[in-house]
Amino acid sequence: MDLRELVSALNDFASLSLAESWDNVGLLVEPSPPHTVNTLFLTNDLTEEVMEEAVQKAADLILSYHPPIFTPLKRVTWKTWKERLVVRALEHRIGIYSPHTVYDAIPHGVNNWLTKGLGACTSVPLRPSTAPRYPAEGSHRIEFCADNAEHLDKVLSKIKDLKEISCLTTLPARVEGEEQTRVSLNCSQKALLEVVALLSQNSLLYHKTEIVLLQKPLLPHTGMGRLCTLSEPVSLSDIIARIKSHLKLPHIRLAVGMGKTLESPVKKAALCAGSGSSILKGTEADLYLTGEMSHHDVLDAVANGISVVLCEHSNTERGFLSELRDMLASHLHYKINIIVSEKDRDPLQVA
Repeated sequence: MDLRELVSALNDFASLSLAESWDNVGLLVEPSPPHTVNTLFLTNDLTEEVMEEAVQKAADLILSYHPPIFTPLKRVTWKTWKERLVVRALEHRIGIYSPHTVYDAIPHGVNNWLTKGLGACTSVPLRPSTAPRYPAEGSHRIEFCADNAEHLDKVLSKIKDLKEISCLTTLPARVEGEEQTRVSLNCSQKALLEVVALLSQNSLLYHKTEIVLLQKPLLPHTGMGRLCTLSEPVSLSDIIARIKSHLKLPHIRLAVGMGKTLESPVKKAALCAGSGSSILKGTEADLYLTGEMSHHDVLDAVANGISVVLCEHSNTERGFLSELRDMLASHLHYKINIIVSEKDRDPLQVA
């Protein structure tokens, strides 16, 4: 499969528009075209050890969940390990693609996979994603009434000359017993200022002006984190056993909420793969599940009676790769070979 065709298919599988604004997602390293991809190599973190594995397995494209290029590179030399990754990739004609927070947000992504460690439950995003576009053109709607047809025609003529104006309509209206014209239009944030300036210059023209901020619709089952409601309450100790089994971990870190014990029931659990403090904070739940949290955020949760389970950052993400392999194979109609790294692992271990 041609690289550009594959990248397009990956973007169809999960839209890059769902990424957080601070993230760096998509195709990060591209060998000179044409570039055919026969083997897609999946990893959570692209380390030098993992890169060597990808070279040995003749990978043509690496899908690295975490972007190996995050802060801008000022040069590409052999001096730092991230620069060496780019050098090695280009030398061996291997592309690098990263989805990161896109896969956090999608309904069939990392956080959805993490909920399966809790047992039977229903879940909703903690911070829902919005559609990439407004339901109509423009970000604002302006409506006003005018009772002077001559002035109105002049102002409408000027408004029509502005850029980023759409859905301009006029309708007859009766306001306080007087025949008037109701004007409605959509505009961008920039055009809004220009329209308001025009109306202000004709202060006798408009009455009861309304400016409405148009909202991008929420996307169902899409967004950061998940708030999970278990079908049946279970003890904290049972939830811990389920999480360890799902993530295939012998150990987790646990902070028991104030006034709670290992036998306390868990009905609601809030989770976020990776580093979830900013998403979880302030959520009412019996349990927070994530990879890592700051010391003080853990203290806050415990003081509010919320137990915290920490599994280390990438341990809450890596297991998703096997599920991803199967989903991508189907999405790509089994046209290419997809393998999961055997060298990829969390850098932290219990000593």
